[in-house]
Amino acid sequence: VQLLESGGDLVQPGGSLRLSCKTSGITWSRYFISWVRQAPGKELEWVSSIYDDSSLKYYADSVKGRFTISRDNAENTVYLQMNSLKLEDTALYTCATVLSGGDWSKPADFGVWGQGTQVTVSS
Repeated sequence: VQLLESGGDLVQPGGSLRLSCKTSGITWSRYFISWVRQAPGKELEWVSSIYDDSSLKYYADSVKGRFTISRDNAENTVYLQMNSLKLEDTALYTCATVLSGGDWSKPADFGVWGQGTQVTVSS
């Protein structure tokens, strides 16, 4: 079982990035996939989550209206489209599976984690 993130980069404020979370070795049905982020010196912050059929999507207030989560089950990939990026979005972004019955916003309920991809917003 593996999750592999990509798409992180250095971008100017107001710019956009699309992060990808490619999964392998897991069964996608009835799974939430969540994105979290951690900035230097700060606690881990939940960002967004999506259910297997995309019927349920959740966003943290800090990214609502700017970030969009989606998934392509045929490609076993979850995407995080990030628009209107701000300096405070700078962080290591990591995707993770959510344990069955777990809370999609609580890292303690996450199962498999990726290694993360760095997003840096700077002028």
